[in-house]
Amino acid sequence: MVVTDSDETSDEGEWKRVLWRPQPFPDNYVPPTFLAALSKNPNVLPYRYWPLVLGACTISQHLSIVFVFLAVFTRLLDHTLDPRLLVVLSSVTFVAGCIIWESIEYFGSNVGRRTPSDRRAYTVKASLLIFLVLIALAPILRTLTAPTSADSIWAVATALFLVHAALADYSYAASPIRRERLTSVLSINAAISAAVVLASRLHDDLSVFALMLFSVEAFALFPVFRRRIQSMPALVQSLVTTLLGLAALAAPLPTLCAAVLTSVTFGAPAVLMWAQQYKHEIRGPWDAATPRGLSGEHVAEFL
Repeated sequence: MVVTDSDETSDEGEWKRVLWRPQPFPDNYVPPTFLAALSKNPNVLPYRYWPLVLGACTISQHLSIVFVFLAVFTRLLDHTLDPRLLVVLSSVTFVAGCIIWESIEYFGSNVGRRTPSDRRAYTVKASLLIFLVLIALAPILRTLTAPTSADSIWAVATALFLVHAALADYSYAASPIRRERLTSVLSINAAISAAVVLASRLHDDLSVFALMLFSVEAFALFPVFRRRIQSMPALVQSLVTTLLGLAALAAPLPTLCAAVLTSVTFGAPAVLMWAQQYKHEIRGPWDAATPRGLSGEHVAEFL
């Protein structure tokens, strides 16, 4: 039986929350002020819809790149896209991306954060090396999965793209130059592996080379550029998301692609706002004490 009689408390003395002092109260005594310090959701900030939509644009851009890659592959497979045109477009896109990157670094960063010349030279050398390696490996990649059935190829490619989308790094980075996470590296490897599997179904070496060159830009370089534009105004991010979404409609099953992008961009934030009403974080005097007003050095002294 729980005792909460305030009269008995006033007669026998005030109850204190200590164990070392004998008190004339039963072990299951609950003071009247036990829930006075109860607080609900003290650290929870209510979501706002449009900032959530802006955050979901990162995922939409990533998925749009996958759909654009599938659209390019199907057109190369059907001979409706000239691989030479794809090589030219990929090269022009790479140069344009470098120019935009340098412009952002020049106008939006401090002098100390501008890209040094040795890094530019390294980027040019690495780009030429990748270009030459893909040219040399194109004949090998074209015959890589010749004995494998087409159904197995589609299943493996689908699984790899799902792994790529699940492990991708969608977080915001204040600095575009940072150490990649393990999951991000695995995501890039899965996407490049899927591109290799699909490229092996093409009919000529030039098409294989063009598709692999485009895959390197789409899955290895674009995530770095995407994190860079996250620091730009919301209008720029919305414009990039819209352009990529329209380009993704050229992929197979455009209705499904549009439904996925719409659900991720506008549906998921709405569901998150609806689910927040069921979040209940209860804080009270029974929680572990949190030290406040102490720096890390003072806390380390006590430990």
